[in-house]
Amino acid sequence: MAELNRKNQSPLSAMDREELQKKLEERLCAAGVEDARRADARALYFATVEVIKACASSRLSRFEKKARETSTKRICYLCMEFLVGRSLRLVSQSLGIFDDLCEIYATYEKSFSEVFSVEVDPGLGNGGLGRLAACYMEALSAKDYFVIGHSLLYRNGLFKQSLATGAQTELPDPWLDEGYPWLCPRPEKSVSVFLGGRVSERWENGALRISYTDHTEVRAVPYDLMIVGADTDAVNPLRLWCAEPAGSTTNGGAVTRITDRLYPADNTDDGKRLRLTQQYFLVSASLQNILSEHIASYGSLMGLEESVALHINDTHPALCIPELMRILMDEHCYSWDEAWRIVTRTVTYTNHTVMPEALECWRTELLRTLLPRIYTIICEINRRFLSALWNMYRGDGGKSDRMAIVTGGQVRMANLCVVGASTVNGVSALHSEILKKTVFRDFYKMSPWKFTNVTNGIAHRRWLCGANPALSALLSECIGDEFRDDASALARFAAFADDAAVLDRLEQIKWENKLRFAAYAKERAGKILDPSSVFDVQVKRMHEYKRQLLNVLKILSLYDTLCENPGADIPAQTFIFGAKAAPGYAMAKELIRLACHLGKELEENPVSRDRLRLVFMEEYNVSMAELLIPAAEISEQISLAGKEASGTGNMKLMMNGALTLGTLDGANVEILDAVGEENAYIFGLNTDEVEETWRRGYRAVEIYRGSDRVRAAVDRLYGRIGGESFAHIGDYLIHVGYTVADPYMCLADFESYRSTHERAVRDHADKRAWARRSLCNIAASGRFSADRATETYAKEIWHTRPVGRQ
Repeated sequence: MAELNRKNQSPLSAMDREELQKKLEERLCAAGVEDARRADARALYFATVEVIKACASSRLSRFEKKARETSTKRICYLCMEFLVGRSLRLVSQSLGIFDDLCEIYATYEKSFSEVFSVEVDPGLGNGGLGRLAACYMEALSAKDYFVIGHSLLYRNGLFKQSLATGAQTELPDPWLDEGYPWLCPRPEKSVSVFLGGRVSERWENGALRISYTDHTEVRAVPYDLMIVGADTDAVNPLRLWCAEPAGSTTNGGAVTRITDRLYPADNTDDGKRLRLTQQYFLVSASLQNILSEHIASYGSLMGLEESVALHINDTHPALCIPELMRILMDEHCYSWDEAWRIVTRTVTYTNHTVMPEALECWRTELLRTLLPRIYTIICEINRRFLSALWNMYRGDGGKSDRMAIVTGGQVRMANLCVVGASTVNGVSALHSEILKKTVFRDFYKMSPWKFTNVTNGIAHRRWLCGANPALSALLSECIGDEFRDDASALARFAAFADDAAVLDRLEQIKWENKLRFAAYAKERAGKILDPSSVFDVQVKRMHEYKRQLLNVLKILSLYDTLCENPGADIPAQTFIFGAKAAPGYAMAKELIRLACHLGKELEENPVSRDRLRLVFMEEYNVSMAELLIPAAEISEQISLAGKEASGTGNMKLMMNGALTLGTLDGANVEILDAVGEENAYIFGLNTDEVEETWRRGYRAVEIYRGSDRVRAAVDRLYGRIGGESFAHIGDYLIHVGYTVADPYMCLADFESYRSTHERAVRDHADKRAWARRSLCNIAASGRFSADRATETYAKEIWHTRPVGRQ
């Protein structure tokens, strides 16, 4: 068994509790708090972070030195968002000082939770993409990989969500204003990024020279957030770039807008220009930094592809392909062929969606005016690629149109990624197959060796060990501590599936987690939850394809049954939603409004209030998830088959003992394979059946007319729900004034979903049998750890190894 609690040899974890307390009090004194016993929670938090940062910084220097001495390839992970969550608990656990801090705080009459509550959730991400990137940084550090993450330091997060009126209102999220001491400024690594202007070319001594005039110079200043590996010597930086005016810039306000907020609205030309600017700012600053550090270490750019793996996480950083070409050719005098060889051996790409609106395209005119040199490079990449394609397929014009990077006044970023990357992977087995059969079919036929799969994974040290300490303690008693370092060891827990004492403990832990979340919901939002009811949870970005509407229709059907027959045998259920809708996404915002008003009506009607409760938690974030996920019993994963690339919430919920109620979509397919049909609740059309239904012609109105239950649920939308009308959503479902009725087939899957959910709730009544199913899910969840995913990336895509390992 791995010794998970052994002390690291870093300065911080090697010190005893007394020395740690001494350093903490020194920091407090430096901040003007001479008597530590009088320090408030905020002062203790800031002092603790400064102590950790000072020691972690020296550990980072030693780790980087060792990596370079052993010529370890560095993973450079580029992503527009890293949803890291709060750090103090995870970092202190990783360093082995969590218990010491608890004892120290107690001497000052403070609890760890009081100090921890001071920390804000960083507004550096929005949803699954950012959460996955954060999980991968943690896992790579825990396994001693040499990695650096690159993103932007947004001064404002996406937005703070208010549901006070029963509808989403977006409020500013100036999270940095509250103080975030984890950031380490690195001004000495600042670089300049150039936007707009004119490009001129001239030949000089046989080489093409590029010069810029009338451009805008932006200073990119990095701030590092240190990611501490659990029980290792590894510390890796997440480098966040902040836009600041350069000396020659007169319009400082326009410059600072670049990193003012995460995902600015892009429903205007100005918004689109700002988003494209953000993306280029990220890749240009990151690549300049990566290449300068490589030169500092090795003296030149020779061997770059052997020393660096550049990973594009989704299409947002796709401009790193032409930007790397630009730097190599324009600044280091590489020929086109030499530069292209390096790019195509260095860059790798993960696709996260098959949704057309998420496969980014930019107007050629916008790209040409904002990034003139990048535009010419993209056009040349496209010209050379189409020329090769034309020769390969003997003039198949249709194939050229589908595969072109630049066509119809648009630049297709996903196609650019596939052409320029050495590997392309999807994020679940099903998603990767769909990519090969549909979105990238022509590319796959041309170069099948490029395509592979790496199913997503989650950081189990945060989402199990940190978020669910009681369950983690039970696991340690049953199977030892090895699972904390190696999630595959969770499989040993299956041996206790028939152990009555363990199942009793598991039930008690779930009950206590439900009580904990109920207390949080009451304090945070004034919501009264019944812990004895079934906790049915759907938490994810609000989007039509994720089908929160299907969930609401099911609840409406249950409500209709109760109204018709108040004595109906319907067990008590609490439906908990958490989601944000993009500010410009009208239908998603209407679905939030519908759910909130239905929750209000259920609460006010004495017929339903004790048996059906719908709670929409506002401002769902990582910290809330860490409380809610351990309390969940049913995990709603109900997207239309073929639309969800993978999901990671499904993995977190499974690992904490919730049972999946879902379609055969994304990673649900692999979850079912892991746990078996008896331990999950699968319903609805599969991907082939969805395609066949569309081919035959899907007519939602016929389902509406042919099913009493469907008709009753939909008809309630034409009445008043919580005092409001939602007739337009009824129209959306049955094709009244809409081009396509029910585009995500809620009605097609409704009856299968409703009956499967009813079976799950009935099964829940047998507490012992439910606990056994829950245990089987926990035991089977190890394959969904980020450790497994990142080691697959490292071996099969990035071709690197942990530091110090041959």
